[in-house]
Formats: sequence, structure tokens, C-alpha cells
Amino acid sequence: MKFSSKEDIDAPIEQVFAALSEFETYERSAMRRGIEVQRVDPAGPVGIGLAWDVRFRLRGRDRDARLDLIACDPRTGLCVVSKTDGIDATMQIDLLALSRRRTRVAVSLNLAPTTLSARVFLQSLKLAKGSLSKRFKLKVAQYARGMEDRSGRIA
Repeated sequence: MKFSSKEDIDAPIEQVFAALSEFETYERSAMRRGIEVQRVDPAGPVGIGLAWDVRFRLRGRDRDARLDLIACDPRTGLCVVSKTDGIDATMQIDLLALSRRRTRVAVSLNLAPTTLSARVFLQSLKLAKGSLSKRFKLKVAQYARGMEDRSGRIA
């Protein structure tokens, strides 16, 4: 199952990538939501190979996931792969400089089942794909607006 969205941001590509790669912000945000986040190598450099072990509660069960940063380029974007009980997820964030002060962000999330129960779960999500796609696009748009606001304060 795939979700995707595009947003144009009034900020240079360098600022957009800097905001996208503020991984400590994501870690704090997840912890505020009750998700346990443990960076695998906290002393390691920020870039390809960065990883997190995550524990969260979903559908009444504790779930464990491993997130790996597999691509990280200031000119093109980044890619994070997640493996959890039965579902492999890939989030690709592509950046395209439209001008010196404008950047297009394309976000795609691909969910792939690895077990029969995960396949059934994703099949049930397909019934609500329309509303889930709307929510995904809304969240990407909100994040883009927030990025524009932060960029305006920096500039």
C-alpha cells in the first residue's frame, strides 16, 4: 500500500533539508506521544547508517520496530526504512529546488506485509485508503507549512 504527497515550500533547499534532518526533534516528538525511542549509536555521525529502536503500542499490543536511515543527501532528500512485526515500511522524501527560494518536497510511504496477519491488516486498511490518503496529505501539508514558518523566522 502506498501513500504519496507533494508540497511546495517557500524556503531554499538547504533550509528544508536542515529541517528534515533534525532527528532529535523527531525523537522528542515521539517520546511526548508515549513512544520509546532509542538511538542505536548516539555518538555516531548524522547520515547514512543512523538507526533507532522504537517501541510503541498499537491495537492493544506493544510493538518493536527498527528504523534505518538508508539515504541522506542534502540535494535530493532522505529515505528511512522501518521493519516491524509483519510490515516493512519505506518513507522516501525527495527534494527538488524549484528556484533559489522555493523547494518541492515529495513524500511517499510504502507499506509491505511480510506475514499473513499483516497482509490481512493492510487489506483492511485498503478499504479506508481514501480517508487515510487525505489524512496523509493533510499531515504533509501541515509539516510543510510549519517548515515555511520556521524558515521565515530564520531568514
